Amino acid sequence: MEFLTQDKLTIVGAAGMIGSNMAQTALMMHLTPNICLYDPYAPGLEGVVEELRHCAFEGVNLTYTSDMAEALKGAKYVVSSGGAARKAGMTREDLLKGNAQIAEDFGKAIREYCPDVKHVVVIFNPADITGLITLLYSGLKPSQVSTLAALDSTRLRSELALYFKISPDKVVNTRTYGGHGEQMAVFASTTTVDGKPLAKLIGTDKLPEKDWIEIQQKVIQGGKHIIDLRGRSSFQSPAYVSIEMIAAAMGGKPFTWPVGTYVNDDRFKHIMMACETTITADGITRKPFEGTHEENKMLEKSYQHLCKLRDEVIEMGILPPIADWHRLNPNID
Repeated sequence: MEFLTQDKLTIVGAAGMIGSNMAQTALMMHLTPNICLYDPYAPGLEGVVEELRHCAFEGVNLTYTSDMAEALKGAKYVVSSGGAARKAGMTREDLLKGNAQIAEDFGKAIREYCPDVKHVVVIFNPADITGLITLLYSGLKPSQVSTLAALDSTRLRSELALYFKISPDKVVNTRTYGGHGEQMAVFASTTTVDGKPLAKLIGTDKLPEKDWIEIQQKVIQGGKHIIDLRGRSSFQSPAYVSIEMIAAAMGGKPFTWPVGTYVNDDRFKHIMMACETTITADGITRKPFEGTHEENKMLEKSYQHLCKLRDEVIEMGILPPIADWHRLNPNID
C-alpha cells in the first residue's frame, strides 16, 4: 500500500463526529499508515477505533490514547477538532471562552510534546480565534498553523450551483474572506458561473439583487442550517476539507481554497483570518486580496469583528497584550 508519507498524523478530538470522520477520511486517502487518535473520552475513542479496525484497512498502524503527551509525541502533522461543538441557537462566537482555554492548552501541548511538528490544522470554533491562540502558544511559524475557513467558500459554490441548476464544477473560484462567522465577507468579483462573471449576472434577470442577498445569507447561515436540519453541527464537510488541508501539507495536491492564516501587514494587524492562500509541503502562502470597493468594506467590517473577539480573549487573560506576543512566540512579528 502506497502512502503520501510515513510521518505520524495525530487527530485530536477523535471520539467526536468530526474527528472520527477525519480519521476515516485520512485512512481512505492513504495519507500515512501512522495515525494516532486522541480524545479525553476514552470509551467513545475506543469505539471509534473498533469501527475503523472493522473497516479492515491495509498496512495501517492505528493507535489511540487519552494521554495528550503520548498522542503528540513524534507527531509531524496534527488536526484538532477538540473543542466544544456548536449547538442549536448558538453562534460560533458563543463558544469563545471555553474553546479559547482549550486552544491555549492545545498550543502549550504542541510546544512541549511535538515542537518539530510540520503543520497543524485547527477547526474548532470560533476557529479564527482558537487558531490564533494555538499559534501563539505553540511557538510555531505562521505558515505552519491554518484554520478551516474553506467551508464558507464551498458553501457559496454549492448555493450558486443550486440556484443556476448547473454542476458545481461550473461554478469557479467562489471566495469568502475574513471571519469564519456571521461577519464573513462574501465576494462576487472572483467567481465565474458557467464561464460568465458572477458580478455581471447580479442585478439582471439571471440573478436579481434580492436573490443574491438571499444566497449570501444562506452561505453565512450555512452551519446553522445544518444544525436545523440534522440537530447537530456539520461534521462530514469539515472533516473532509480539513483532511484535504493536511494532505496538502504532507505534499499532496495543493489546497487552494481560502484558509485562516496569521496576518500582520499594513492593512490587517495581528489577526487570524480567511485569506487567499495555498497550502503545500512548504506551508501556507498568502496572496493579496482582490475585490471591489464594496467587498473590501465588508472585509474591513469582518476584520474589525475579529479584532473585537481577539481583544475579548486578551481581556480574559488567555492571551497577553499584543505587545508581548513576540516574547510568547518569537516567530510572531
